[in-house]
Amino acid sequence: MASESLLMSYGLVVGAILISLLNQLKMEREMFSSSLRATVQLIVMGFVLEVVLAIKEPLYLFLILLFMCAVAGIISGKRGKEIPHSYWIAFAGIFLGSVVTFGVLYAAGVIQPEAQYAIPLGGMIIGNSMKASSLSLNRLIGELGHQRARIETLLALGASSRQAALGAVRQAVGAAMIPTVDTMKTVGLVHFPGIMTGFIIAGGSPMTAVKFQLAIMYMVAGATGITCLTVTLLAYRQCFSRDLQLIEKFSPTH
Repeated sequence: MASESLLMSYGLVVGAILISLLNQLKMEREMFSSSLRATVQLIVMGFVLEVVLAIKEPLYLFLILLFMCAVAGIISGKRGKEIPHSYWIAFAGIFLGSVVTFGVLYAAGVIQPEAQYAIPLGGMIIGNSMKASSLSLNRLIGELGHQRARIETLLALGASSRQAALGAVRQAVGAAMIPTVDTMKTVGLVHFPGIMTGFIIAGGSPMTAVKFQLAIMYMVAGATGITCLTVTLLAYRQCFSRDLQLIEKFSPTH
């Protein structure tokens, strides 16, 4: 692809920025900085991958993936900074979701412990887990604040923190899983995933592309599901004091 084509493609981002500016949405700076950051990161990653894909030692691959989980945990943890230990919670959920998914795929013979499989697929797994973690934390915070009166009433009536927060937990997990569930519902009808499209464009068999895409969809669904549950179940526990009171950060006045 020519550089001119990339510049023309960036015109779409510029258009979105102009729409935000004209409607006073105040998203222009974040959209521009995010697009610039993505550009720089991908260019750097292109050079880094030349070295990374030559790695043969599984331990080094694990350390790279662990670093990716740590970065994802930091980014996702910021979405739940009102929750104590949100960064560690996000990291734990992303790490567990990724490890379990990798383990199942390896046992099934879908992937091998080689850089050309581990790094690209690891990025997909960790990236989707990060989004699920961020959505879970963000929605949990909103629901705990919104349902504070109900939760405190249940606690006063003798309910445990788990029983009192169950409604908020369900809402958080459900909201975080919406993108994954909707994608599975519409794939092949509305949505044609990138892996499948790229494989077909490269001249591969459509049915082979379908098999690869199904494996990836199952992979993403499993990783996001485990991450959502882990993050939400760990996070809500941090939102109650030792006296079984919802911490003040979720007061409607905050």
